[in-house]
Amino acid sequence: MRRLGTGIGWRPEIADAVEAMPGIDWVEAVAENVCPGHLPDSLLRLRERGVEVVPHGVSLGLGGADRPDEGRLTALAERALALGSPLVTEHIAFVRAGGDLTATQLLEAGHLLPVPRTRDALAVLCENVRIAQDALPVPLAVENIAALISWPGEEMTEGQFLYELVERTGVRLLIDVANLHTNHVNRGEDPAKALDELPVEAIAYVHVAGGFERDGVWHDSHAHPVPEPVLAILTDLASRTTPPGVLLERDDNFPEPAELERELATIRATVEAAGDLAGGLDTKAGELAGGLGAKAGGALPKGAWGGLPSGAHGGLPAPPAGLPAPAEARQRAALAQVALLSALVAGTPAPEGFDCARLKVQSHALAAKRADVVAKVAPELPDILGGAYRADFLAYAHARPMTGGYRLDALRFAEHLLLAGRLEGTDAGRRLSDWWLERSGPAPLPRRPAAKLLRATRRILSGR
Repeated sequence: MRRLGTGIGWRPEIADAVEAMPGIDWVEAVAENVCPGHLPDSLLRLRERGVEVVPHGVSLGLGGADRPDEGRLTALAERALALGSPLVTEHIAFVRAGGDLTATQLLEAGHLLPVPRTRDALAVLCENVRIAQDALPVPLAVENIAALISWPGEEMTEGQFLYELVERTGVRLLIDVANLHTNHVNRGEDPAKALDELPVEAIAYVHVAGGFERDGVWHDSHAHPVPEPVLAILTDLASRTTPPGVLLERDDNFPEPAELERELATIRATVEAAGDLAGGLDTKAGELAGGLGAKAGGALPKGAWGGLPSGAHGGLPAPPAGLPAPAEARQRAALAQVALLSALVAGTPAPEGFDCARLKVQSHALAAKRADVVAKVAPELPDILGGAYRADFLAYAHARPMTGGYRLDALRFAEHLLLAGRLEGTDAGRRLSDWWLERSGPAPLPRRPAAKLLRATRRILSGR
């Protein structure tokens, strides 16, 4: 496995700080935020210095019922090539549901949602991973996600699910120890048990991040310092194997560079200390094994101390010939996922077996994230609306699930406000009209009340 070292998530807000940080071996950039033809100067300078850049995808939806979108795979491959990346990463999650498989409207979650740990879901995921592996020019690693909710009727633990995935596909793993902590708090899952069961030899690198607890629910915010329980899980992992890379994620509420550097130093020291401890234990174990072998007249059998046998795929066993997921498995997965997502974003009844209180927490979290991301991709909207932005957006989102990307969501939010007429005759209304007209173009958006919207916009503009 290629050694990466210690890294940090590259974000535009901290680009200058990342460039100036000592001891940064590599960075990870959100793939969807990087344009291959117009790479940020900061990333280019890092590359010139020999700092590896790994594109980290968030929208492929490898756990979704549909096969991976060819356009999204092509875009991910282009970013890997443009950045000269040693690998690319994505998530074990679904991010959209509906469409042709269910003959329903396609819904977007705007977030990573967990797949059930069932044989059906595993079959679909394995085929989707193989499709992605064939389309990408570099190896793929997939990440375990944090979750607020649990699926009823699961057939495997997380560790068993990941082991099966690796065994069938040869894919590498991106293990997020913060997500293991999140699932411990929210779903009662033991991080040590997950580490016991998953193939640590398949780890490409490790994520470390912070979050916060509210009302007994852990929120994986990536906007808070790394807590001690997450460092404890990192220690446990690093005592079992030396991770090829460890990366600090921070997506918001960025502290001063010195604070980020202190967190990186703590992470580096944690891994080194765990490795030193593991080395000492390995030495003692080796001495004991040698003694036992001499007494028994032979060495311990290969693999007696655990782990996978070596072979193809970077030391992992060669996967069996891949069989396509049965059409029935995709159909069942599609129906289950659209029922859950519809309950979360469209207010339909909760599917049987789910914790309704947890679904409510997840629904509120999705809406809040949607408001935050729209504010980032269209910062003019909170500027125009001021303190009313968040309440107005959440009221809009409550009855209108996202069916496209965040930029389209921003346009439709503006349309909603213009059609409501509440801003008519105000400066905010005139500014919003200008903003919408500049971005919507001469052709109306599909399936929208374009004539009514344009009349409302003209009324507002005529009031100048």
